[in-house]
Amino acid sequence: VQLQASGGGLVQAGGSLRLSCAISGLTSSIRTVGWFRQAPEEEREFVAAISWSGGSTTSGDSVKGRLTISRDNAKNTVYLQMNKLKPEDTAVYYCAVAGSRWLARSDYEYDYWGRGTQVTVSS
Repeated sequence: VQLQASGGGLVQAGGSLRLSCAISGLTSSIRTVGWFRQAPEEEREFVAAISWSGGSTTSGDSVKGRLTISRDNAKNTVYLQMNKLKPEDTAVYYCAVAGSRWLARSDYEYDYWGRGTQVTVSS
């Protein structure tokens, strides 16, 4: 399984961005797709996850109500819609695939990772 995250950039506080995670390879082996982020000198933080088949979702407490995960199975793509962005949302955002865990929230539960995309929110 290969993942490619895109859509990052520079945005002012209060603005919006939509990240995309394009997935290729053996997609039948996917159970969950998740988004994580990592700011400089910070630990990687769980953002949101979606089940590949049923579309159930879960998100981190710090982003609830502002960041929404969705998927388009026909395009093998998962999206992260980010609204009302804050400077503290600045980080590199990564998407990842878990082959067996349902709605996993810890990074060790994920099997495949893509390269991140930088999101910078200016105040």
